[in-house]
Formats: sequence, C-alpha cells, structure tokens
Amino acid sequence: MLIVGPVSSLYDFLTFWVLLSVFHASERLFHAGWFVESLATQVLVVFVIRTAGNPLKSRPSPMLTVTALAVVSSGVVLPWTPLAGPLGFEPLPATFLLFLAVATATYLLGVQWVKAWLLPKFTPAGVGQG
Repeated sequence: MLIVGPVSSLYDFLTFWVLLSVFHASERLFHAGWFVESLATQVLVVFVIRTAGNPLKSRPSPMLTVTALAVVSSGVVLPWTPLAGPLGFEPLPATFLLFLAVATATYLLGVQWVKAWLLPKFTPAGVGQG
C-alpha cells in the first residue's frame, strides 16, 4: 500500500487538474467528478488486488462482480438524480465520462503493473500466482 496509495493519489491529482483546468469546474461539478472518479477507482481496484496473479485469469465471484458494478454504476448516475442537489453535485459532461473511463482503466493497469513488479520481491517463487 506504500506504493499503490501514492498511485491512487496521483490519479486524484490528475482528476483535480482535469476538472479545474480542462472543465473549469464549479464547486458542484468538482464534487461530482471527484466523487465518481474516487468511487470508480477504489471499488474497481478490488478486482486487481484480490489476487496475486493476473486478475483476468482469476475470476471473481458473480456476487462481487455484480455488487461492484452496481455500486460504480449508481455513483456514475447519481449526479443526474434528485439526490444530486443535496449532495452538492451537478451532472457530469460526457467528455468527463470519457476521461473517467480512460483514467480508471490506466489506474487499474498501473496498479496491476506495480503489483506484478513488487510481489516477486516479497513472496517465494510460485506462491499466489494463480
């Protein structure tokens, strides 16, 4: 976590920069964008860190998959619901959703790379590679 934590923070700072510099986000847009990015990356990273090996070769349980995707989907649509106002959110631009998809995918790939780089240094050969 000493390595993955800072990787996550880098993506938070990237999101801050994109929201402020590219979208010139209002406070409400900033809240919504950062909430959705944080939710997506931190829920979906479970699929990467739940196994020592390749997450595509170690299938998660259907319940984990459905639950995680439901949580992320709920978070993405939240800025368009009646709860947006009380939460201080506003709808996100479609281009932010594109950024979100790219940022989330590269974050997950980055965490997988860090995991693949670090685990052999701290585990005996062959342990947990399935």
